[in-house]
Amino acid sequence: MYIYLVHLSRLYDVIFLFIPMRSILFLFILFFSSTLFAQEKKLVLDLDEDTESYDADYLSSKFHKQNRVKLRNKMPDNSVAVFFANPIRNRSNDIDFEYHQDPNFYYLTGFNESNSILIIFSKPKVIDGEKVSELLFVPKKDPSKEMWLGNRLGQEKAQNELGITKVYSTADFRDIDLKLEEADLISYSMNTESLKDDPFQKEDMYNLRRQFEAKLFKADDDNIKRSQYVVWMSKLREEKTKEELMLMRKAIDITCEAQKELMRALKPGMKEYQSEAIVEFIFKLRGAEYPGFPSIEGSGANSCVLHYQTNRKQMIGANLLVSDVGAEYHGYTADVTRTLPVDGKFSEEEAILYNLVLKAQNDGIAVAQVGANFWDTNIAATTTISQGLMKLGIIESPIELKRYFMHGTSHYLGLDVHDVGTYGKLKENTVITVEPGIYIAEGSPCDKKWWNIGIRIEDDILITKDGPENLSDCIPRSIEEIEQLMQEKSFLNK
Repeated sequence: MYIYLVHLSRLYDVIFLFIPMRSILFLFILFFSSTLFAQEKKLVLDLDEDTESYDADYLSSKFHKQNRVKLRNKMPDNSVAVFFANPIRNRSNDIDFEYHQDPNFYYLTGFNESNSILIIFSKPKVIDGEKVSELLFVPKKDPSKEMWLGNRLGQEKAQNELGITKVYSTADFRDIDLKLEEADLISYSMNTESLKDDPFQKEDMYNLRRQFEAKLFKADDDNIKRSQYVVWMSKLREEKTKEELMLMRKAIDITCEAQKELMRALKPGMKEYQSEAIVEFIFKLRGAEYPGFPSIEGSGANSCVLHYQTNRKQMIGANLLVSDVGAEYHGYTADVTRTLPVDGKFSEEEAILYNLVLKAQNDGIAVAQVGANFWDTNIAATTTISQGLMKLGIIESPIELKRYFMHGTSHYLGLDVHDVGTYGKLKENTVITVEPGIYIAEGSPCDKKWWNIGIRIEDDILITKDGPENLSDCIPRSIEEIEQLMQEKSFLNK
């Protein structure tokens, strides 16, 4: 190493004679950053060699077409379902948030642009002189906008690539007679929270909404059942297809890798946002488009805040860290929580409560069977935790449990982190979470030794005819496994 540095210094002496200081600094940074990245790529990152091509594992137009057929089969005769794309959401001034499509709209079309409307008829109907069962209205191609925002599909490609029966420009929506007054039932979805009137946009979601409401004036008010679509879509999206499960497994595998790397890298003195950065770095590194929800990295007292999102506190050795995160891959999200000792070792009190939550989770997973009631996981987990807390003297009666375990044990998972479903009997190929927890905030009416201990363990469970499958079991759950993994070195610590 010494000889290398001597030769390097001589090389720099020569360079100084001919190149300005700013250029030298640039070359220095470029040389060492590229060298370091090349080493990491070889040893750790294992990136694909082909960086030119785009993803080839999106859901097919056939998948979305089948979903539209399934929807029509659930709709009563002479009914219409109207789905609006999500509006563009403004972040600040002239900067918008990165666009995210309405899950129902995406599920039925695969189309990922705003200012669009999908209309499904239960039976084919003559519209604009043609017999159709579905209509899609999309923005026109606009080279001046695409120069800033990238390529847009446009009317012609949308019809060819999405497999929609008939595609119009949104500029045509106002003049197309949908004959809504002839329908016996009209249901529609519309996210109005972010609608904003842009005076320079005649065909944005704000104006499309007004045009649609004008068309509704012709219909009988008794036939407008706006939220009926929720029932139909809940039944459709509850059971996942093989194609969907492939994407969900990918999202969960990415999340598993992120949680494990966090275990290796976590050290006292780090800030919560640094743990968030580690997790979300792995998400992006492995191909996830986004986190499926704002990452929750709560340590110490913040571990007792269920949806804590500030992530600014410095972590100390005596803290637990609740890491509740999920990568989103091609629209489908994971949701996995692990609770970690910041210094790599659970205290006696932490271990007692952790093992109680782990037992409750195992009991909840065990009853996640085809035909079981959706809430059976919650009954199993709360029973275990209430009995355990009474034995520890933390509560005197099961009635007090809500003070320390105040949320449900399960929710559906899919295109939404809290996905839609019927909340009835569990069906094959449904994915749910099982996530019991104990949260004892400072000042709670129990021994102080339990204060500021927050624990949640969450996994993503596939309901199969052969029993529950833990899709996220690649992340350690037991105390011994977690502590062992936390002794390993992370490539990020280099």
